[in-house]
Amino acid sequence: MTFLCHKDTIAEPGSLGIDKHGLFIVRQNGRCFAYRNRCPHLGVELNWTENQFLDRDDSLIQCATHGALFVVETGECVAGPCLGDCLEAVPIIEHNGELHLAEDQT
Repeated sequence: MTFLCHKDTIAEPGSLGIDKHGLFIVRQNGRCFAYRNRCPHLGVELNWTENQFLDRDDSLIQCATHGALFVVETGECVAGPCLGDCLEAVPIIEHNGELHLAEDQT
């Protein structure tokens, strides 16, 4: 298993970029979700400031380039130019308060 971070390093709700692996993790309602840091519309990174992947209300993932909004639990785009497309989910597991890649995703 590849270690990513300690779950407690991510605010609740909040997000954390894992640049080494080109992904980010969102923590919301006690659960963590990981996605590739790539917008399905332009292929650019979603954040424009470090670790900022959520909208103003911390309820949806937001692409900083064009404002597309994505559901945290599914990665589905619900507003913006890539409506209906999805972020690429990355399987992770939690073990003893640590988050790891579920399989070799590097």
